[in-house]
Amino acid sequence: MDSALLKYDNLFKRRVTQLYNSVNQEMYGVGVRKQQIDVLEDKIVIYGEHKRVPGLTFLQGKFDDLTVHVHAALIKEFKSRLKEQMEKNFGLKVFAILKDYDPETELAVTVIHFESQ
Repeated sequence: MDSALLKYDNLFKRRVTQLYNSVNQEMYGVGVRKQQIDVLEDKIVIYGEHKRVPGLTFLQGKFDDLTVHVHAALIKEFKSRLKEQMEKNFGLKVFAILKDYDPETELAVTVIHFESQ
């Protein structure tokens, strides 16, 4: 992957933003409120402001263990779908996707790490 090219390619960033939002809508029924994308060598870092899944709000405080497990399962599935779509749409081999989400602030950070070419 030519990171110098990707760093300055706004079309690529826009396409990644659209893809990320599409996977989010597919899984959660809503898009991302705000996104910022940075390309760092062979990695893409996506900062997102999300809307929490409404049902999980009701579980919080009553079924904390369940809420943690559901969040983990949803993130795992999201990463799997995002990886599949990134490879399919851009032809880039994804080495790993890391994601963390804070339900209190509704902020998430996703790192897409590509295989070295």
